[in-house]
Amino acid sequence: MDDAIRKAETLIEALSYIRQFQGKLTVIKLGGSAMEDPAALRATLQDVVFMATVGLRPVLVHGGGKPIDRAMAEAGLKPRKVLGRRYTDDATLAIVVRVLLEEINLEIEKHIRDLGGRAVGPHLGSIQYLFGEKMTLPGPDGKPVDLGRVGTVTRVDAALIRDFCASGVVPVIPSLAVDADGGWLNVNADTAAAAVAALLGAEKLVLLTDTPGILRNRQDPQSLLTSLNAAQVQSLIEQKVIDEGMIPKVEACLDSLRAGVKKTHIIDGRLKHSLLLEIYTDRGVGSEIILGK
Repeated sequence: MDDAIRKAETLIEALSYIRQFQGKLTVIKLGGSAMEDPAALRATLQDVVFMATVGLRPVLVHGGGKPIDRAMAEAGLKPRKVLGRRYTDDATLAIVVRVLLEEINLEIEKHIRDLGGRAVGPHLGSIQYLFGEKMTLPGPDGKPVDLGRVGTVTRVDAALIRDFCASGVVPVIPSLAVDADGGWLNVNADTAAAAVAALLGAEKLVLLTDTPGILRNRQDPQSLLTSLNAAQVQSLIEQKVIDEGMIPKVEACLDSLRAGVKKTHIIDGRLKHSLLLEIYTDRGVGSEIILGK
């Protein structure tokens, strides 16, 4: 009976959050172990199906770094970096498109359906979610440096995404954009998710990672920083507490916040049901990033 009462109390706790976020869009970036570990993927997608079932409107954005690396190695291609960013030539792009569209996206869509939900991916390109343009970086001499078929998102089909969400269908969006000529562009998944959240005017952006969140000491999970504002994030970057792969994630969060997204979260995709625990419980489990105070 005590266990049953605890379950009932958990449902009551979730009720206020369900009411608060009902009908509002939450963009979820799926990556890391949340995609690689079958158990973690199943738990995350169960959370997504739950959200859609109770009237919330999740939007999934995914990359595919590790599967793409494996596919490139099998094809005898070596990753090339320019100014620390991956260069995408035509051969690499073909692998990226194949892995994201024909393998990962279809697998996620199938998983959601198997769990009793409904989902729609780009269907090998027949549905276009993201549109963009080629991205360059400033070189040491100030001139733009070409990154090949790497892009940035400039527009999303917001009406299509909203229509799917309003019908209880989860849009499953790979980090690929279409340019003005109809060609594919490879987009960083964190920045793609931030752009989707910003251009949709989403309530929340949630990034699933392989860490508990932002840690003051990476060797100590107990040093989790549960809430930070933009000034604190910048200070932690200067102190090198936030560095390497976490920097693009926090920058993606800040970009989306400046564009009007209400709250952003960085959470551990390896933790079972971390999505529900972060969004629909009083304590949460990851790091929340806001603009001020």
